[in-house]
Amino acid sequence: MKRTIYKYLIKWKNEPSRKPLLLRGARQTGKTYIVEEFGSNEFDNVITLNFERNPEYKAIFDTYDTNDILEKITLFTGRSFSIGKTLIFLDEIQDCPKAIIALRYFYEEKPDIHIIGAGSLLEFSLNSEDFRMPVGRIQYMFMYPMSFIEFLNAIGEIALADYIQKFENLNKLTPELHEKLLSLVQKYFITGGMPEVVQEYISSNDFIKCRRIQRSILDTYIDDFAKYSSIIKHKYLKTVFNSIPSILGNKVVYSKIESSYKSRDLKEAIELLETAGIITRCIRSGGSGIPLKASVRENFYKLIFLDIGLFNSLSGMIEKTANEKNLDVIFKGAATEQFVGQEIICSQSPFTKPGLFYWAREAKNSNAKLDFLIEKGGEVIPIEVKSGKKGVYKSLNMFIEKFNSKNALKISQNQYSVENNIISLPLYGINSYIRNAEVRHMRGVE
Repeated sequence: MKRTIYKYLIKWKNEPSRKPLLLRGARQTGKTYIVEEFGSNEFDNVITLNFERNPEYKAIFDTYDTNDILEKITLFTGRSFSIGKTLIFLDEIQDCPKAIIALRYFYEEKPDIHIIGAGSLLEFSLNSEDFRMPVGRIQYMFMYPMSFIEFLNAIGEIALADYIQKFENLNKLTPELHEKLLSLVQKYFITGGMPEVVQEYISSNDFIKCRRIQRSILDTYIDDFAKYSSIIKHKYLKTVFNSIPSILGNKVVYSKIESSYKSRDLKEAIELLETAGIITRCIRSGGSGIPLKASVRENFYKLIFLDIGLFNSLSGMIEKTANEKNLDVIFKGAATEQFVGQEIICSQSPFTKPGLFYWAREAKNSNAKLDFLIEKGGEVIPIEVKSGKKGVYKSLNMFIEKFNSKNALKISQNQYSVENNIISLPLYGINSYIRNAEVRHMRGVE
């Protein structure tokens, strides 16, 4: 499967001042697959040490002497390496924290060696109190489920994916192609971007089989709770996890999750789920300028789930979404906001942990909320999401007037158009806008 992150791995490989790479992301997002594909395509050979499958490999890192480590790798695996031609892949590296620390010494003593670490729940090793992070000596890269563009490539709609990635082409799509793209978005709502699910859809075209895999992934996440929390915390984690369909897209109010639990316990559960990569907090920003994080209110936030397909499976909406002909029903409410949030995350650089922001004004008789804010071209771009083709954009107009915004987005089922300073962007055009559009001052442009 063609993944956008691949080209960033190439960039890392060719960087003269390259650092050892840590690939971070939630379980089953395709980290192992992409590294092994990258290694087999771009190197003569790959030496993989999987610390979960082969715990004996941990003994290799009883020392931080890089020569000793390299010698032990050869002895344990029976594989020799050549500088510049061999990739060393440390898989499930969270099971061997000493291997993470050792990356520092590879950077200082063996900078010509290509070495990548990846694993599930890696964040918990990095955040552990007794872990000494080799700050400044490791390159991080963040990986997420497949975006809609990656989904199109995977199912064979390569020409269409290439076409809509050119932002100027969005205005050239015929109504028939527009409707085709919306129908493909509908399929993506069902499958989501978890690689195993997408592969099943390609193989069988059976949404029921896809749902079984999604259910298995969700169960795996629940089973993982034991790896990063005490038994007492389990109930809070499960409560938050199971409440996601009802709270997603709304400002988190702990009493609405479970009124009998203490706020601090639910807050800690949310933080743990975010650390595991299962959810992302979308934080309220003042929106007056960049960077957006400079004016955030940390205690005001909403949640975006890891994946739209998993979200619909958790919500029990897969069968309804698969059979529904009315797109207004499919794209309603939280599901559409989930899709947009996920696309924004996937469209950001993988070299930095992405941030999500929204704007709200809470005043007597005059509340307003914008679903997202993004930074682009040195400006704050306000975004309002509508599930249908019609809707009143009161909050968007209020924000534009308040901050004199020169560019704004309304995202919906409608085709691309521009009215005054507002771009009407179709759901499938988010990635193209964020990555490729030139921000222009469009006031008065039709």
